[in-house]
Formats: sequence, C-alpha cells, structure tokens
Amino acid sequence: MALGKDYATQECSIARALEIVGERWTLLVVRDALYGVRRYNDFLTHLGIPRAVLAARLQMLTEEGILEKRRYQESPPRDEYVITERGTELWPVLRSLGRWGRVHYDRAVVRVFRHAECGTELGPYGECPACATFVPPADVLMEPGPGLDPDPADPVGRALLKPKRLLEPVMTDQV
Repeated sequence: MALGKDYATQECSIARALEIVGERWTLLVVRDALYGVRRYNDFLTHLGIPRAVLAARLQMLTEEGILEKRRYQESPPRDEYVITERGTELWPVLRSLGRWGRVHYDRAVVRVFRHAECGTELGPYGECPACATFVPPADVLMEPGPGLDPDPADPVGRALLKPKRLLEPVMTDQV
C-alpha cells in the first residue's frame, strides 16, 4: 500500500499541524526564523537547502501566516521573511523537540537559552526556573554552547556565534 501524501482521514489536531509543519526542512526554516534569519540567501546558505525546496517552504509558511513577506528594498526588489505571532507560537514545540533530540541522539549542547531578564538557563519547556514563568521568545537570550562549531563556514552561523535574543534580525555581510 502506498504511503499517502496527507492526513485527510485523520481526525486529530496533530495531523492537521503536520500538514503545515511536518515536511522535511519546514521546522528548520521556522527555527532559523526564530533565531532572526529573515533573508532568502541567509536561509539558503545556513540550511544548505535546495533553492526550489526553500522557495516552496517560504511560500507555504507565508500562506499559512507563520511568516510574513516584507519588502526591504525596492531596486532591485528584495523581500525578507519575518516570523509572525502564529510562528512564534511554535517556539515551545521547537524547544521541546531540540531538547528531546539532544537527550536521545546528540548530546552536544549547541545553543544555550536563557531568560534575558535574569540570566537563568531555561527549563525543558521554555520556563524560567528562577522566575517561575514561561519565557516568551522575545525574552529569550540565545548563546553559543560548548558543542557549537567555533568556525562555521556560512555568515549566518558566524553571526550566531554571538549572544542574541530570539526574533532579533541576524546581521550578516550578505546582500
């Protein structure tokens, strides 16, 4: 029996969510958008994703309201992709999935996430143990962990070597 291409027969909210974010590369695009990646070439070089796949994922994420396409230059026309509130709601999912992957597959701590207000490392679900509150993405400070490549080949990877808040645009030397 052939594997179906959708979950049309499933009466389940997880199946509905997977229709949007379950394709290969999609959550990595969302992850990078949370990290502040906004420009097509930055996604392309940081992820190493095929152009056609990236274009399709960005279009779908924009149509679903997870990213918003904004013009940042008129001549030549250039757009960036900014994560929306709907997209930032995926932060706890990505936080949990990343932690699960680290525990079960890759123990290297690549990034450390802290509550920007008090400096405490976030708990497993994005909560601040010291303040006893869930920390929204805009208040999360991301720092390089000891398992991060100290000399990444791409400009986004190099920019992410410095501590920064989630959602703040990544500044690279690419046009």
